[in-house]
Amino acid sequence: MRNAAALRATFSEAIDLINEGRADEAETVCREALQKFPEDTNIIALLGAILVKKRHLSEAEGWLRKATELAPSFAKPYEDLGYALLQQGRPKEAIDALLNATRLDPSLELAHLNLGKSLAMIGRGKEADEAFEKSFALNPVRKKLALAAEHQKEGRHEEAATLYREVLRNNPKNVDALRMLGVLAFGEGNIDEAERLLRRAVAAAPDFVNAIIDLGLALKEQSRIEEAIECFRQATKLEPKNIKAHYQLAQILSPAALSNEAIDSYEKVLELRPKHGGALLGLGHVLKTMGRQEEAVESYRKCIAAKPDRGEVYWSLANLKTYRLSDEDIAEMETRVTGGELTDESHVNFLFALAKAYEDRGDYDRGWEYYVEGNAKRRMLEHYDPVRFEMRNDAIINVFDKKFLEENTNLGNPDPSPIFIIGLPRSGSTLLEQILASHSMVEGTAELVYIRRVEHSLSKNRVDGVNYPEAVRELREPNFKSLGQDYLDGAQMHRTEGAPRFIDKMPNNFPAVGLIHLILPNAKIIDARRYPLDSCLSNFRQLYGQGQPFTYDLTDIGEYFLEYQRLMDHWHEVLPGRVLTVQYEDVVTDFENQVRRLLDYCELPWEDSCLRYHETDRPVRTASSEQVRQPVYTKSVHFWRNHEKNLGELAEVLSPILGRYAQYEYINK
Repeated sequence: MRNAAALRATFSEAIDLINEGRADEAETVCREALQKFPEDTNIIALLGAILVKKRHLSEAEGWLRKATELAPSFAKPYEDLGYALLQQGRPKEAIDALLNATRLDPSLELAHLNLGKSLAMIGRGKEADEAFEKSFALNPVRKKLALAAEHQKEGRHEEAATLYREVLRNNPKNVDALRMLGVLAFGEGNIDEAERLLRRAVAAAPDFVNAIIDLGLALKEQSRIEEAIECFRQATKLEPKNIKAHYQLAQILSPAALSNEAIDSYEKVLELRPKHGGALLGLGHVLKTMGRQEEAVESYRKCIAAKPDRGEVYWSLANLKTYRLSDEDIAEMETRVTGGELTDESHVNFLFALAKAYEDRGDYDRGWEYYVEGNAKRRMLEHYDPVRFEMRNDAIINVFDKKFLEENTNLGNPDPSPIFIIGLPRSGSTLLEQILASHSMVEGTAELVYIRRVEHSLSKNRVDGVNYPEAVRELREPNFKSLGQDYLDGAQMHRTEGAPRFIDKMPNNFPAVGLIHLILPNAKIIDARRYPLDSCLSNFRQLYGQGQPFTYDLTDIGEYFLEYQRLMDHWHEVLPGRVLTVQYEDVVTDFENQVRRLLDYCELPWEDSCLRYHETDRPVRTASSEQVRQPVYTKSVHFWRNHEKNLGELAEVLSPILGRYAQYEYINK
């Protein structure tokens, strides 16, 4: 009797821990009990259920089979066993277990549901429908959720949302409805609403891994990197074998400059699913940033073997800059673009890879044809409005005038640690970053998103229509200091080396020079600039994973350069001496003097290591990652002449400012 009472108490304790979201502690309680009572069916079955919840499916299967042997008339272990088998992709075995569960207890709604899923997986559609109907009859809410999910899958989002809200009116804590409504909001771009709903779902079910992952994605979309990482880490802790959780963690760790952790997470995905195309591709990207090119190529090649129609892999190989695609690669790609059924994104990647492959062989005409086709196709997939960009710049120039900046100088956070490198992409910014990051007092981080987050914070939750940049006019000294601290707090997670200074190499920060000056008055700002035709062409030849939507049309690129020039002229006028302009052509032809100029501006003592930047071992997360591991060279200067006959339109757009760069038009390499 005493033993029975003790087991009942242990069982109740474990159940309470599970209900509190403390599955690890519940597992420990069960294992300790089984050391004393190794044949107790209730504890064995409960341990199996806990292990299923934690996705330790193989071990769970063993305990649950033991429970069914000890108590063959106990329905619940059969139900959990069936679910574990289904999750392992073994539907035929799952059917046997689930049929036993529903025979022993016809009221097990989830057993009927999983039986339906298992039957559907092996093509027994009629029997699957019958099982689903039995599940829905036991749980009408489940039927409504299933119908809503069907609407959602078919793109009938309004109908789906209506059904989810009906469920929530009767049960505001229905976690499935909360989660799916949050997913709908996320898909429609309503990220704040998505976050609110997903947080409600997680609050109601702290171990609801899918909701935690979706919340992490919503936070990632808002550039709240640290919070998103915590979500994905929590998901992997709750379900150590959840592939999606490990993959999303890897995907966010890499751009967050946590490269070694990203590699570990990608390798965990590949341990669970060796042919996971996304993980093979992502691992290749991280290895590339770490300078481990041979391993990167190996990972890319494995991805091609697993996903031969994934054009991004071929572009990744072509984009290694120091790697050449083979004749066999070219033949395979041409077969894909002419005869394969490809997604638009994959098609674009194949086209860019072919363009680069032919260009590397000196066949510039053939390469140009592919660049034109690839850019035209990608431009149709982008949402870029040059007029809107120009109007925003008008507003920035109007707000950040000389008088306003003078009145508010030195009111922000005085921390001198940030060094911003701005400009257009593909203009030598990675080279400048590598030079400075070779200094013992400077850490290179990444293209950080935190200035953009500061801008967005000034537009958030405004009902009066006043947004950034106009909202800056309302700020006072405490606000400037606080916003500077917000930026520094965000950047802190990327500062892993403890150096007193760090680099933020987000090129798109050039419109924010005025804001940076106000909130971080002692930060350094370096403008990486390149001869306009080379700068614009280099962007036309580059396929970006995300962002830079202006780069897929030569006219768009030229007009964007003019806007960049206009803004930088404004900053030099209203903040004289605040920004250091560094011309790429000067750097590669007068290297040591330009390095001294950089260090003097940043108030850093001379270190010879900056001249040997190519020896610095650090992750580099841009398209130039291999190039900056070589000594300085001039072969990229005036590369535009290889395509000169096709650049008349671009030259015409740039004609208002080309004369200002006349000294760089012909340069002695």
